[in-house]
Amino acid sequence: MPSSLRIAQEAVLRPIGEVAAAAGLEPDEVDAYGRYKGKVSLSVLERLAAKPDGKLIDVTAITPTKAGEGKTTTSVSLTQGLGHIGKNVALCLREASLGPVFGIKGGAAGGGYSQVVPMEDLNLHFTGDIHAIGAANNLLAAMLEAHLLHGNELDIDPLSVSWRRCVDINDRALRNIVVGLGGRANGFTRQTGFDITAASEVMAIVAVASDLSDLRRRLGAISVGQTYGGEPVTAEQLEAAGSMTVLLKETIKPNLVQTLEGQPAFVHCGPFANIAHGNNSVVADRVALKLADYVVTESGFGSDMGMEKFFDIVC
Repeated sequence: MPSSLRIAQEAVLRPIGEVAAAAGLEPDEVDAYGRYKGKVSLSVLERLAAKPDGKLIDVTAITPTKAGEGKTTTSVSLTQGLGHIGKNVALCLREASLGPVFGIKGGAAGGGYSQVVPMEDLNLHFTGDIHAIGAANNLLAAMLEAHLLHGNELDIDPLSVSWRRCVDINDRALRNIVVGLGGRANGFTRQTGFDITAASEVMAIVAVASDLSDLRRRLGAISVGQTYGGEPVTAEQLEAAGSMTVLLKETIKPNLVQTLEGQPAFVHCGPFANIAHGNNSVVADRVALKLADYVVTESGFGSDMGMEKFFDIVC
């Protein structure tokens, strides 16, 4: 049997416009990102508001091993199997994070003849969602530092600051660092660190937001630290929420790709299940449920974590 890489590279893909049309999307509801990727407008939810939702199928596992239990491969194969017997089916998955891609776990596109393609694009940058989330996260950190330096009108205690920066690489030297060295012009000296972008609160927020206004409201509620009096300080108070939302205006739109057998696959967001809800975005599920009779998705880690949160939060 050929390797998963060879299978993905030799696959003949359908143009994304063809995949979108077959799924029931209008031409003006999809923005192409190259020939085989697209962003889906949330306006489709308004157009199909009266249409009943399809059935949502969740793939989970027992407590996973270090390398996972193959939930993605199972999800893709189930989607392709349902498509093969003539069912109107769509797939919803989480986006790949560069940390696991370059670590022991590997990519997030499935394996063998049960893959989502274009596989390399999906695993490497994709449509830039994770980079945009990282930029929004770090913009808030920068605006917080600037506020502390330029008068600190909100009376924030620098030692209470809990907001960390993020980067989409497993760089353990950045997990715990000291910032603000080099004098007053470079900020307050304090201990902080970086998280992997998929573990950012911004990632979790994008994954549960229902539209741009909801995203803006949720971002504004982020707590970054406390005042000297012990009151929480939010991104809204720092006047950062609007700027963060602008950075994420395309990110909130679900990404559309395809399985090796041509079924539509919505791959969007990737919050970890141990610190967030561990499922793809709610808007991706909602769009897929309006378009397909059956929607296959997966939950992070095992049934005691990702699936539990799928029932309690997503559903």
